[in-house]
Amino acid sequence: MLKHTDIWRAIDRLAAQHGLSASGLARRAGLDPTTFNKSKRTTNDGKLRWPSTESISKVLDATGASLSEFVSLVGDGAGTTPLQRVPVIGYAQAGSAGYFDDAGFPAGSGWDELLFPSLGDPHAYALEISGDSMEPVYRDGDTIIVSPAAQIRRNDRVVVRTKGGEVMAKQLIRETATKIELLSINRAHPDRSIPMSDVAWMARIIWASQ
Repeated sequence: MLKHTDIWRAIDRLAAQHGLSASGLARRAGLDPTTFNKSKRTTNDGKLRWPSTESISKVLDATGASLSEFVSLVGDGAGTTPLQRVPVIGYAQAGSAGYFDDAGFPAGSGWDELLFPSLGDPHAYALEISGDSMEPVYRDGDTIIVSPAAQIRRNDRVVVRTKGGEVMAKQLIRETATKIELLSINRAHPDRSIPMSDVAWMARIIWASQ
């Protein structure tokens, strides 16, 4: 018997195959971005809510997947690569108080999630880009995955959050005991030099949807 969780698992896996969160998949299909959110999968009184056949048809069209390919994603046995649930945080949320702990790990629960091949970092998370400050490398709506555990080297692309709540994705040019020097990905925006005393955390970008 086809279960409610089977269908939603297939949607999550289809999104992951295309480097998208559930909301990113809905957006690509021309649906309301919240259509596939976990909060929409049950009603307020606990009743199961199933995705409509129309919404499934739209995501198949948007991704180029066939119905048989979608069906193959249903169930526990789809794929042999271990998957990891990665919380997805909006870029604006990342700068707000309460979304990260002092170590730079996402705090709380209830995030939208995407399924991604195991990253070896249980604290990895995704940011959905908004705005044009990182074009042409990262565009509005792209998803980047950030690993707080990944070693950072010169010229790596990183996400930096200041103690004042500013969040930016840039290229690390130099790190000293007193400051970090960052190259703006979009050359229309200024480069930055930030005192280490103002840096809340810095983490390496390990993957981006393109």
